[in-house]
Amino acid sequence: MTLTLDHALLAAAPKGLRTELLDLDPAAFQDRYTRTEGPITLGEWSCSGTDFTATLELADHLRTVIATGSPVAAMTSALYDEGYPLEILHFHQRPTADGTATFVQCEVNGRRRWAVATAATGAESTVRAMIAGVNLLAG
Repeated sequence: MTLTLDHALLAAAPKGLRTELLDLDPAAFQDRYTRTEGPITLGEWSCSGTDFTATLELADHLRTVIATGSPVAAMTSALYDEGYPLEILHFHQRPTADGTATFVQCEVNGRRRWAVATAATGAESTVRAMIAGVNLLAG
């Protein structure tokens, strides 16, 4: 029996990506769009109101990103400083029953991929999706 992708996540996806997701089982989806292993992992995470702190674990050191509001600018700057010139080409975020799903189409050094993450808050799911994008493209 083939498992199907969670209906809520499929419904949250950008319209142009839904067709591509229809025939994927959860394992294939995970492999193609989410990547927690790679050159960057998310260590600690905390969010209080509109303030957030993310600790990025890199190959030989940790980097803490602290910001207020949207994490996109702070994360993009931190990733660039670490040698990962991530560009967000498309950003799509939707609430789900479990929190927030974030879909980002990323580019690193001319390579493009969609990356996806879900988390309790929009800020955390954004950070996780950006890290997945780097790991998919640079890993």
